[in-house]
Amino acid sequence: MDAVERLYLDAMMEDPVVPAGSLRPQLLAGARARRRPAAPTAVWAEPYAGRVAAMDALLASAVDDDWSRVIVEGWTLQELVAHLAAKDGLVAASVGAPVLGPPIGATDSLSRTHDVQAYERDRSPEQTRRDWRAQADALCRHLADLPPTTQASLDGLDAVVSDHILARGLETWVHTADAAQTAGIRLPDPIVSHLHPTADLCARLLPFTMLFSGLDGAGRTVHITLTGDGGGDWLIPLGIEQTEPGPPDVHITADVVAFCFLLGGRGDPADFPAELDGDLSLAKDVLASAPALSGP
Repeated sequence: MDAVERLYLDAMMEDPVVPAGSLRPQLLAGARARRRPAAPTAVWAEPYAGRVAAMDALLASAVDDDWSRVIVEGWTLQELVAHLAAKDGLVAASVGAPVLGPPIGATDSLSRTHDVQAYERDRSPEQTRRDWRAQADALCRHLADLPPTTQASLDGLDAVVSDHILARGLETWVHTADAAQTAGIRLPDPIVSHLHPTADLCARLLPFTMLFSGLDGAGRTVHITLTGDGGGDWLIPLGIEQTEPGPPDVHITADVVAFCFLLGGRGDPADFPAELDGDLSLAKDVLASAPALSGP
């Protein structure tokens, strides 16, 4: 069994308190019986592969009622898995990896999500899960032979494939947490070697989240300190055209997991627990705009 998946299962078993109506016992039994290791891939893609294995472990023993339960965005569990498959497939297509599901028509993630969800509604939830995992594994194997600087595209955003894959890992992590919360299961955090590069991506995205929110960060610099295992310090120039940071205008200190989830669209920026020092107006703009790229 893959070390990441073993960590995932062990952490789920640490808490002896099982809420009434929890699906945790069934999910654990299924995960033990049908667990699959993460597909072999490049080191820089392992955070994504680990989150795919964790989500698959969570899905391993879902039954009919579980699959029809609304998780997030008004989507059932089956529709949520279809959404993950849709966005993974668009990244896969951009780098020449196999894509399952209906032929790709519209290439924006929301339209592709609608197409894949419509396709999967006529199939069993287990088929949806199987093809999502098979496509993700095929992508991981394909990435093993690609340089991390290979260009990829999603929703008109051209970036190196390593960043797109980290973003896919973050979204898979967030949606696994959405499903686990509905099932009454406490999830462990990713291991440090997976969490730190994810946090690094989130810090580097701040200039883009500000731009996307219509805020001008040109000439300003933020010092981010993320605490906890996998955290660190980042000096981020907030202007898209800036190549080097200047003296920091503001210092934001926050928990690394909470910060990643804020970028992933979970949490209210207005109530985000952080220590702020320096230009407080700029700090509020940075936090308010942080979820701007998260999407559904």
